[in-house]
Amino acid sequence: MKPVVLAGGSGSRLWPKSRAALPKQFLSLTSDNTMLQDTITRLKGTPAQNPIFICNDAHRFLVAEQLRQKDIQHGGILLEPVGRNTAPAIALAALHATINGEDPVLLVLAADHLIKDNQAFHNAIAKAEKLAEQGKLVTFGIVPDQPHTGYGYIKAGEQAGEGFEVAQFVEKPALETAKEYVDSGSYYWNSGMFMFKASRYLEELEKYNPEMLDVCKRAIDTETPDLDFIRVEHDIFAKCPDDSIDYAVMEKTDSAAMVPLDAGWSDVGSWSSLWETAEKDENGNATVGDTILENTKNSYVNAEQRLVSVIGLEDVIVVETKDAVMVAHKDDAQSIKAVVNKLKAERRPEFEFHREVFRPWGSYDSIDSGARFQVKRITVKPGEKLSVQMHHHRAEHWIVVSGSANVTINEETQLVTENESVYIPIGAVHALENPGKIPLELIEVQSGAYLGEDDIVRFSDRYGRVAK
Repeated sequence: MKPVVLAGGSGSRLWPKSRAALPKQFLSLTSDNTMLQDTITRLKGTPAQNPIFICNDAHRFLVAEQLRQKDIQHGGILLEPVGRNTAPAIALAALHATINGEDPVLLVLAADHLIKDNQAFHNAIAKAEKLAEQGKLVTFGIVPDQPHTGYGYIKAGEQAGEGFEVAQFVEKPALETAKEYVDSGSYYWNSGMFMFKASRYLEELEKYNPEMLDVCKRAIDTETPDLDFIRVEHDIFAKCPDDSIDYAVMEKTDSAAMVPLDAGWSDVGSWSSLWETAEKDENGNATVGDTILENTKNSYVNAEQRLVSVIGLEDVIVVETKDAVMVAHKDDAQSIKAVVNKLKAERRPEFEFHREVFRPWGSYDSIDSGARFQVKRITVKPGEKLSVQMHHHRAEHWIVVSGSANVTINEETQLVTENESVYIPIGAVHALENPGKIPLELIEVQSGAYLGEDDIVRFSDRYGRVAK
């Protein structure tokens, strides 16, 4: 069994925690691990091979770093040049998995789901694998505990082994219809998790969408390694039709089967769903961070940086980060997506980035700014190096707080240690490296007429970020 982890979602309904540059699968929302890490670690105890990961180019270093933190070995990190939905992504993984003549059973998982009962999940996997070995395309149907209108439904048909044939896939229903579904006992939530032999998925895709399969085959023929990653040709994959596995294959095939899953599952699709799955106090409140609640009920409060106090409210969501505060009624949490769309339309940085931005070499936190200056706290991991670069519009002053730095300015390199500083003039070609065994912490003061992140000309970069 080879897991395939889809890690390309945006998680916009969990703003301001989840943002384009750091979406929810890379956040610690339901445990001390990130959701991506939990997705893999919960497979411990199953006969799983090293998983294949699929993500977009912008998130590749996040995936690699989070796997490294937990010493998780992988069977390839496939980079989608452009987003084309789940059906092509899974096709790339299936083609990659069969390159050497193998035909594994694929367990397709989203990187951002919550499953509380790992043993129940393992039992469902074992049942699904038997059906997959028989040529079935298996989905996992969540045993519903309420009439939810935010999920699609699967109607169970005839018994098939320890699962069921799929009688029907149903779109997200209205509330009254959802109540009827739950009362009938024949309907399950569509989890978006699947299991099938790689060859069977490709056979069914060829039957129902041969154009998609053809493009994916031509794309995988171009795959090339790049550090931890596997790249395919952009221009080829960009021509691929955009469709989900549900529409492209599962709703059309006559080989669909479903295994029930009752394991405390949630897709963590909104702050309301996080409140539903979280532990609550005697007033129905779930809190994270430094919070004080008074005369408040059935609410979710998440404080990242500061003390957050909520008084006299009921059924609210309050989320605070370093650069944004979001307050919503629990019943209207879905409208957060409209706020995100406005941020994107206005090109505000809060759409894409947090104040603290992660890079493959470490991170930087923009702690203050003005008309002609910006102050950042920069952390460089041991042994890592920023690109060799220059700026047309800004000078920089670096003050080392802890650790040591090799600083190169116009081909001259010097060692800068704690309580020492160095100045980089406008136009100087420079680089920063941490030669030590501990993280390098420094304060960077930028000054100039333009301080945007796009005022960087890279000459060389160990992470492949130099424009070709």
